[in-house]
Amino acid sequence: MEDIWARIVGNLADRVSGPMKFRFVLQPVMAMIFAVLAGLKDAKANKPPYFWSLFTNPAERGALLKDGWKSVGKVFLLAIVLDIVYQIIVLHTVYPGEVFIVAFILAIVPYLIVRGLVTRIATKK
Repeated sequence: MEDIWARIVGNLADRVSGPMKFRFVLQPVMAMIFAVLAGLKDAKANKPPYFWSLFTNPAERGALLKDGWKSVGKVFLLAIVLDIVYQIIVLHTVYPGEVFIVAFILAIVPYLIVRGLVTRIATKK
């Protein structure tokens, strides 16, 4: 099991300086743009911050997840495709777990962080 984690960590670290490293800037920026737009929309509708609402409002969780996926889903799918291409070019194989880890880090994490921050900042003005 340690060998698997060592391979995953090593492969993830290699992606930062390897070919196609532009996606480590491009994809989070795209996710953040969608997050800013959604966050401003949330602030205008006087909704609470997105990520916080996912945990504190179980009745709306399904609708919130659907709304979030509509915004960031394409960026997530693009991250999956680009990581598969990277793995085929560099590793000559595809590790599905690594694909989803990278896609989650590049698309979902920036989206969750920025959407809530934008909502908080915009509602305080």
